[in-house]
Amino acid sequence: MKVVNLKQAILQAWKERWSDYQWAINMKRFFPRGATWDILNLAEALLEQAMIGPSPNPLILSYLKYAISSQMVSYSTVLMAISKFDDFSRDLCVQSLLEIMDMFCDRLSCHGKAEECISLCRALLSALTWLLRCAAFYAEKVKEPLEQAAAENQLKMCLERLEKVLSSTKNRALIHIAKLEETSSWSTVEQSLVKLGENLNNLGSSPLRSQADDCVSLIKSIPTMLSVHSEQLNKTGFPTVHAVVLLEGTMNLTGETQPLVEQLMMVKRMQRIPSPLFVLEIWKACFVGLIECPEGTEELKWTAFTFLKMPQVLVKLKKYPQGDKDFTEDVNCAFEFLLKLTPLLDKADQRCKAADKENSPSLKSAENANIQPNPGLILRAEPTVTNILKTMDADHSKSPEGLLGVLGHMLSGKSLDLLLAAAAATGKLKSFARKFVKLNEFTKQITGEISKSGPVRALLFDISFLMLCHVAQTYGSEVILSDSNPPGEVPFFETWMLTCMPEEGKILNPDHPCFRPDSTKVESLVALLNNSSEMKLVQMKWHEVCLSISAAILEILNAWENGVLTFESIQKITDNIKGKVCSMAVCAVAWLVAHVRMLGLDEREKSLQMIRQLATPLYGENTLQFYNERVVIMSSILEHMCADVLQQTATQIKFPSTGMDTIPYWNLLPPKKPIKEVLTGVFTKVLEKGWVDSRSIHIFDTLLHMGGVYWFCNNLVKELLKETRKEHTLRAVELLYAIFCLDMQQLTLTLLGHILPNLLTDSSKWHTLMDPPGKALAKLSVWCALSSYSSHNKGQASARQKKRHREDIEDYISLFPLDDTQPSKLMRLLSSNEEDSNILSSPNRSMSSSLSASQLHTVSMRDPLNRVLANLFLLISSILGAKTAGTHTQFVQWFMEECVECLEQGSRGSILQFMPFTMVSELVKVSTMSSPKIVLAITDLSLPLGRRVAAKAIAAL
Repeated sequence: MKVVNLKQAILQAWKERWSDYQWAINMKRFFPRGATWDILNLAEALLEQAMIGPSPNPLILSYLKYAISSQMVSYSTVLMAISKFDDFSRDLCVQSLLEIMDMFCDRLSCHGKAEECISLCRALLSALTWLLRCAAFYAEKVKEPLEQAAAENQLKMCLERLEKVLSSTKNRALIHIAKLEETSSWSTVEQSLVKLGENLNNLGSSPLRSQADDCVSLIKSIPTMLSVHSEQLNKTGFPTVHAVVLLEGTMNLTGETQPLVEQLMMVKRMQRIPSPLFVLEIWKACFVGLIECPEGTEELKWTAFTFLKMPQVLVKLKKYPQGDKDFTEDVNCAFEFLLKLTPLLDKADQRCKAADKENSPSLKSAENANIQPNPGLILRAEPTVTNILKTMDADHSKSPEGLLGVLGHMLSGKSLDLLLAAAAATGKLKSFARKFVKLNEFTKQITGEISKSGPVRALLFDISFLMLCHVAQTYGSEVILSDSNPPGEVPFFETWMLTCMPEEGKILNPDHPCFRPDSTKVESLVALLNNSSEMKLVQMKWHEVCLSISAAILEILNAWENGVLTFESIQKITDNIKGKVCSMAVCAVAWLVAHVRMLGLDEREKSLQMIRQLATPLYGENTLQFYNERVVIMSSILEHMCADVLQQTATQIKFPSTGMDTIPYWNLLPPKKPIKEVLTGVFTKVLEKGWVDSRSIHIFDTLLHMGGVYWFCNNLVKELLKETRKEHTLRAVELLYAIFCLDMQQLTLTLLGHILPNLLTDSSKWHTLMDPPGKALAKLSVWCALSSYSSHNKGQASARQKKRHREDIEDYISLFPLDDTQPSKLMRLLSSNEEDSNILSSPNRSMSSSLSASQLHTVSMRDPLNRVLANLFLLISSILGAKTAGTHTQFVQWFMEECVECLEQGSRGSILQFMPFTMVSELVKVSTMSSPKIVLAITDLSLPLGRRVAAKAIAAL
């Protein structure tokens, strides 16, 4: 029906002076069912007729008011109609429009379709622009003396309505959605604000001015209405920060700084830690780590971590936005706090000063007296590392003797460990190791070698080999491996290390082809070892000797066991092996360690005796240069290699006391005690103390290796659920999150993919989810999910997580298959990921119960973490929609509240993208979640569909 007929109907009603209810009855008779009043633009037509003269037509206005009260017209069409009126000089008309707004502006709602709710958002934004223009018009008129009083009165009415509209969080949330829906309209609002600000200068400091300023600040807060998070001010200790720093310093000195910085910032945000206390906790952790670490290499590593790596971390932390605060001021404030911690500083100072060694029982051993963890030494070692790297870049063939001198100097005392610690803390260790791999490769060149250069080449090979073994054992083999080797050109040392070198958790097969080289080379090596009085050095291919030695040792061992060789012959052979080139002894023991594992109890004696022989240095005159220094490193390498097998065979081999450290954090588990008791005991102690120490971190790491991810995670969650005191559960969560940093990815998959679903779907376990332990578990789950998702998306897995050998990790592809053989909700979720992205992004698309933002962003569901998160949110959605409620429903509520608490402003693409859109309407039924801010926080407003879902949920509140 044409609008002109609507206009005629209104005019007829006015001519015949119909009452408002008569008008409504007749209108319904004139316009039978079909098009709605909004489609016919009834509100606009009524306003158009009412506002023809200098003052409004009261009768037609009464029709509009009746239409609003009886819900013939929607609030959105009324607001749009009002915003089209622009003749502000007609004061009475403006007053009437403001009175109409009074009818509903503080209780706007819409229970229709999502599109109608979005229309309400747009209309409210238009109404806001109209009110601002109106206020700006009257603020400008105030300066005209004749109209000042009337203009002030009009301005007062405008500002009252503005305040009324903006004081409602619900209205501001709807405007927030409209701002994202129509960016051009928001720029109009910003222009109107500028104009109003200019005109407000006419008001001086009147009450109207302060009222207008309040309105302006409310409008300016709309774009950032999600980012306000209060900081914790009632705490001074933050065990999570402490443990994350300790974990990094103890286990990941070689790691890049960026992942550590991001992890620390994640903890700061999730726990809302004030910046000064955050920086203070980092420093406290560094000093505590330095005080409690075992003496020797660990001290050097901690000193390098504290004085070389942490300054880099602080520089990167400074680059993160701090709001209005100055990071430098926060650091100064933290420094003032630190200076008050006199006992901590005294203890750290005592540990760092060589002069104080007689006062410190931990520093009495004579061999360590020359390597106190002195910050000055570490700082001076950093430029030395750079110089050595430059030296290593030179052509080795031109001056091998000069290079040998540099390397010999590095081996003296504790120089090597000092330099390695400095290189590790400054991110240069990988480059350092690559240079030594290249040097080791260079020693393969033997063409035209004369007797003089033979010993130099042998020493270069030996020193580079020993250094690389030492680096691999101290900092992990991944530091040495290169991703950029040309195909088929893997360096000798990398090949040997991967296939022949014993490491913790790595089982070697003594019959592997790598231990069985060319038989002719083996025979000639056996003959050389057995017949010569000493090893020849010229024209020797040392890499071939190292690969052949294992098979040669097998031949020699068999001959000894069968009585062909006497013990004296074996001594002569082992002296030959270790007398010149220590690398041969290392390679021989590497094979013997693998061999001993495979032997019965009564078969091991001769193999272990041979290890003893090889581990005992040869103190004679006829050894090569730097022999004593090389023996120190060799003994340390052999001790590390044999530690596992000696423990398993209950054998003792006395390695020479050479000044190298005993293996730090070795053999921590008490014998004959079930590992579950060890786990619960250590966790109880840590909880009582309130912080995790380095030793406990290593025990947890050993238990994680030994028991597996599920066992470890499940038992620690059980310990958490036993706690009944609120302060204990909060402390437990902070500590557990830090412990889970040992392998956050796998532990999160287990927690979210197995343990939580089991607890939420088994009614016999629901009682364990009561407050406070249930609330604490929800907090832990969210923290783990956010951390894993954040680091996972950046591809940041630390070296210690990459090298784990695990056999108990679930195959998540088989756990949640991608094919359609299982007709579950998850399958529908995953299968819709294949659909055309244009259809998915369409705002008009009908929503299935499982459609989530992650699908519209086409997130890969082949990734285990994404699958587990999608599955968990489907489970949460089904719990919220269930007819029965219980502690598991309460748990879900806590989980979602924590998600909202931890969200950072604008963090689209967080874990909440896996939440089905239909869950929003279920969540707002929960009293604590029925707030506009929470709806904005949990929906992905970057998507048209997300904005519609949010608008529908907020408009219905």
